[in-house]
Amino acid sequence: MKSDADIRRDVQNELQWEPSLDAAAIGVNVQGGVVTFVGEVAHYADRWTAEEVAKRVTGVRAIANDLQVKMPTAGERSDTEIAAAAAAALKWNVSLGACDIKTVVRQGWIILSGQVPFGYQRSAAERAVRYLIGVKGIINEITVKPVIKMIDVKHKIEDAFERQARLDAKNIDVHVLDDQITLRGTVHSWREKEDAARAAWAAPGVARVDNKLQVEY
Repeated sequence: MKSDADIRRDVQNELQWEPSLDAAAIGVNVQGGVVTFVGEVAHYADRWTAEEVAKRVTGVRAIANDLQVKMPTAGERSDTEIAAAAAAALKWNVSLGACDIKTVVRQGWIILSGQVPFGYQRSAAERAVRYLIGVKGIINEITVKPVIKMIDVKHKIEDAFERQARLDAKNIDVHVLDDQITLRGTVHSWREKEDAARAAWAAPGVARVDNKLQVEY
């Protein structure tokens, strides 16, 4: 079992190793395997990159991201420019097809709204605009319209878990409430935890996945 000091060192080294991220102003605290990021990054996308980096480190149980976006002057864009870029990114995203997604931009924040048939499309829309220059934050108000009974969704998700060799399905419990899926239990890595969430999002009609799976190395 790695100590908090070892995890902190490994996360810091992994941040420095990531070529797409300037980690000079990122502070790392670790307590009980929970990593907390503090400090500043230049772009909104960098907050997400820092999280993805931490997930690669063995021993990390959870992540609290308190990073603030302090955008350099060269990265600033007008709301009109961001709105145009966001509309184009959504239009050209193959995952979204003919989905009717609307964007509003206010002071660098993108507000997404509309309705999609699959939960993964809600996430895909956010990912499509996350890395645009000038974005300071995203509010995702896209809703998912159920197309089948949610009890059928539960069975489809459990079947997906059984099919995927990377997942130890016997330790994962799927709970359905309205259009929300809650995952509980234990997995052996962050990759398994994220694979389980992706499998749940793939089901039609799922509006939210509350991933409460615990990582036990």
